Amino acid sequence: MQQFTHEMNDGWGLATDGKVLYGSDGSSTLYQIDPHTFKVISKHVVYYKGHQVHNLNELEFINGEIWANVYTSDCIAKISPEDGGVLGWILLPNLREELVAAGNNGIDVLNGIAWDSEQNRIFVTGKLWPKLYEIKVVPIKKPLEEGDIEKFCLRKPFKFTS
Repeated sequence: MQQFTHEMNDGWGLATDGKVLYGSDGSSTLYQIDPHTFKVISKHVVYYKGHQVHNLNELEFINGEIWANVYTSDCIAKISPEDGGVLGWILLPNLREELVAAGNNGIDVLNGIAWDSEQNRIFVTGKLWPKLYEIKVVPIKKPLEEGDIEKFCLRKPFKFTS
C-alpha cells in the first residue's frame, strides 16, 4: 500500500468529476486535489450569505455541483466547484423524523450521499440508519423565512472530544 501526504487536516469526504478530486476535512474549506500527485490544486472557503459553512462532510459530484452534507445537520449544501459559493440547499429533516417515529432512536447524523449518473438517481443515508433513501429534489412549497437556513444548516465548527 502506498502512502501520501496532503494539506487537509483530516479526511472527511472525497468526490471526483473525473478530472480532479474534491476533498473535505470537516472545516469550511473545499479542496481541489490532483488525482495523480495528491497535491492541492486550489481550495475555497465555502460561504452562504457571508457565513462560513463549517463541518463539510460527505461529498458527491452531481451535475457540475459538489453536494456536501453539513455534519450534525439534516442539510446538504450544493456548492460551486469554481468559487465555493453555496448554490442551494437540500433539507432532509423529514427522514430523521420518520426514522425516530418508527422507533429508530439510536440513529446518528445524515452522512451519506451517492449519485447514480446512469439512471439519474440520488441516494442518502446516515450513520446507524437502517435505511438507504432514494430522494428526488423538488422546490419547497412553502417559502422559507429569513434566517431559516442559518438556523437549520449552519453550525459552529465541530470539535471531537476524546
